[in-house]
Amino acid sequence: MIAFAANSVLCRMALAKEAIDPASFTSIRLISGATILFLLVYASKTKKQSSSKGSWVSGGILFIYAVAFSFAYVSLDTGTGALIAFGTVQITMITSALFQGNKMKSAEWIGVILAFGGFVYLVLPGVTAPSLSGLLLMILSGMAWGIYSLRGKSSLHPLDDTAFNFMRAIPFVIVLLIFSIGKIQATPQGITLAIVSGAITSGIGYTIWYMALKGLSAIHASIVQLIVPVIAAIGGVLFLSEIITLRLLIASILILGGISIAILTRRKKMMDSI
Repeated sequence: MIAFAANSVLCRMALAKEAIDPASFTSIRLISGATILFLLVYASKTKKQSSSKGSWVSGGILFIYAVAFSFAYVSLDTGTGALIAFGTVQITMITSALFQGNKMKSAEWIGVILAFGGFVYLVLPGVTAPSLSGLLLMILSGMAWGIYSLRGKSSLHPLDDTAFNFMRAIPFVIVLLIFSIGKIQATPQGITLAIVSGAITSGIGYTIWYMALKGLSAIHASIVQLIVPVIAAIGGVLFLSEIITLRLLIASILILGGISIAILTRRKKMMDSI
């Protein structure tokens, strides 16, 4: 979650200040992610090679998430974009879990509502009416990330799968760059932010997320991600000189409390069934 929040801060710094265009940011982000991951795969190579190599579907979904996220933030402010994205992720993952027969107890629903309510309380006061294009792009990005996370639950080799998913996104990046010729602009600062976002908070961060998904249900994975805006807000205080407000403290308590209720209720349910 720290990596996700850091990724949000980096993206904001690059695109909000127009240090780089969204197509270039997305391209550099995915290429640098693929590069660092394959270096890690090579460094950890053993005699017994893994047969896990991701999939074209996951690679395509990863690209859709990244490109839609970048272009959405051209016309959305931070609060609006975060609300749409994380709301969509949660709805996508919980809906999938419910369709697969994973029922939620009343206490878990309370936890979900409490956590999501805290998230809305944190960002809603600063939102503006979104443009239709930005709204649709961020919904698409949130759905793509939700699906990508769900697919990661079956990953047996997170590092290999993530590396090949990033690699399979590169052909889509090439097409994006071809269609973006003439609109490309990038400053050294924007390029640096995109590289850090791709190599560390995306490449390594998403690998860790795939590892974590093994121990999380789809519902819990969706709920836990609601903590990202809280961490991002703290990052804004530390790196962007933003101020800690009473609203942030109250929202943090609501989100962390809701997550705790949902997770502890599910754990108790699992223990009772043993």
